[in-house]
Amino acid sequence: MKKNIYDYTLQALQKELEAIHQPAFRAKQLYQWLYTRYQDSFSDMANLPKSLRETLQNTYTIKNLEIIRMETSKDGSKKYLFKTNDGLSFESVLIKMRDKKCDTNGQIIESEKWTCCLSSQIGCKVGCAFCYTAKGGFVRNLSSGEIVEQVVQIKKDNAIAPEKRINIVYMGMGEPLNNMQNVIQAIKTLAELDGLSISPRRQTISTSGIAPKIIELGKHNLGVQLAISLHAVDNELRSKLIPMNKAYNIQSVIKAVRSFPVDERKKIMFEYLVIKDTNDDLASAKKLLKLLDGIRAKVNLILFNPHEGSAFERPDIAQVKKFADFLIRKGLLCTIRESKGIDISAACGQLREKELEKTS
Repeated sequence: MKKNIYDYTLQALQKELEAIHQPAFRAKQLYQWLYTRYQDSFSDMANLPKSLRETLQNTYTIKNLEIIRMETSKDGSKKYLFKTNDGLSFESVLIKMRDKKCDTNGQIIESEKWTCCLSSQIGCKVGCAFCYTAKGGFVRNLSSGEIVEQVVQIKKDNAIAPEKRINIVYMGMGEPLNNMQNVIQAIKTLAELDGLSISPRRQTISTSGIAPKIIELGKHNLGVQLAISLHAVDNELRSKLIPMNKAYNIQSVIKAVRSFPVDERKKIMFEYLVIKDTNDDLASAKKLLKLLDGIRAKVNLILFNPHEGSAFERPDIAQVKKFADFLIRKGLLCTIRESKGIDISAACGQLREKELEKTS
């Protein structure tokens, strides 16, 4: 069976090529073809010897994911449905955070800003009550190469220049810390200077709160950003929203977060999914303030995106603003995330379920 070329860091690829008596610089050449030219054919890598190209073709695969469906939002965000070589599907999202701005002469004064929301698993074991991904259950982990290739294909599909830095969030389908080793390898591959050169500081791991694995991740000292899916300020409600809270309650998650190494210029993100008449009251805001006391934190309020079959409702924006204003007045950095792609299959798992229903 051929091996996925994207599964290899530059150092690992150098060892692979050295084993077949190729100089180390060939690995850098290959990396540039993959990550700065988005090349998906070994035969077209002109500066590699023909014999090497043939060996690579016989040993590795490049195109391991196929875009089988894509939806575009009026705000410019795009949701992709990928199919793997073993016939499974999962989603990724390209979010346009900022439009290009030009002066009266057409000169660019501010370029677009993009964020890629990546999946780390096909399905998920966590089973959050508000998450559409849970409907499909857990299938398998994505390899590091399958995680990396999401970025390559999305950048290529949108003609995003190789030198254009984008932000990465591991916030798509799956729990990244349940696939930690592959996610860590993907982070390193994406950060490789001879490749996509996406600094770990531009990469954020979003976790539902597996306390021991937060501690383990911190020990790797990767320089990545951490986001905690908190969503509630008491264990009774959080256990209803995130069943895993029964094993790793709020207090254990907060304790783990306090041990996580944070760049002095950064803060730990706490994601708080605001659900109408569930966790949107000022009493909850006061508890949240107390809970995060002493942590260099930023709270990101996310308005629940309703989907078919959900018992939860989208909150009133006026109430969300009151919640945010209270935290800000008390000195806690707080933002309301602008909903992106709400006019398409916005919730994680929706596009995949549509395709599965169509083919079943």
